[in-house]
Amino acid sequence: MSIDFSLVLVIATAVTGVVWGIWLVYLRQTGQSSVTAEDRRDAGEALSPNAIREPIYVEYARSFFPVLLIVLVVRSFLFEPFRIPSSSMMPTLLVGDFIFVNKFEYGLRLPVLNTEIVDFGEPKQGDVVVFRLPADPSVNYIKRLIGLPGDKITYRNKRLYVNNEPVSLEYLGLYETDLGAEVRIARESLGTVEHDILLMPYQQSMEGTFVVPEGHYFMMGDNRDNSRDSRYPGVGFIPADHVVGRAVRIWMNWDFPGSLQWRRIGMAIE
Repeated sequence: MSIDFSLVLVIATAVTGVVWGIWLVYLRQTGQSSVTAEDRRDAGEALSPNAIREPIYVEYARSFFPVLLIVLVVRSFLFEPFRIPSSSMMPTLLVGDFIFVNKFEYGLRLPVLNTEIVDFGEPKQGDVVVFRLPADPSVNYIKRLIGLPGDKITYRNKRLYVNNEPVSLEYLGLYETDLGAEVRIARESLGTVEHDILLMPYQQSMEGTFVVPEGHYFMMGDNRDNSRDSRYPGVGFIPADHVVGRAVRIWMNWDFPGSLQWRRIGMAIE
């Protein structure tokens, strides 16, 4: 069973805020002041006779509420960290990459409810996007946005076509990897975005033509022959309200128990 961290964070912030708020209202109504056990020990006889000891649960609420609130605001509206668990976005993203996802570029959404409250713009072709899996919204996927609403996407013989036009592709040579097959790296130009992809000449992957419905997007992994994406049942077209944000930067790479890859720290995601 997966845990909805956003829901847990919202509940924790609300509970600590309510507990602290009720205590402050109680103090105002009774005209008393609040002190912690440490304050009482330090001040001794200097304490006001109206000072009462703050209950331990109020101390915890007062301490944790500001921290939880800051984390909630940053994670919900600014940036959220994710870890890359699979090779589907190689060579752009490697297993063990920890990334920051920009949550406000496509608009602000309420945590848990995912209701849009401010619209800043739409995802663009070529963006690396984190989205919630339609079949199981508790699961987050990361892929590259290939098709916008109304686009006709074709993938055939290792080539990508958008609206019947072949996407520019330049083969760069062999790619050194432990994927267990011959892998070629190529440079793809998707709209205004240039990025590298991996192709496995002797491995079959899903082919076909797909027309993106309104209000949806078509996503594919950069590791084209080793990616479960919009070509496959169970993923399919991604509704606009399932988009979480755009992946912008790698802040660490650690595929435990391996060693840290320092050169990847701070790399921009294109």
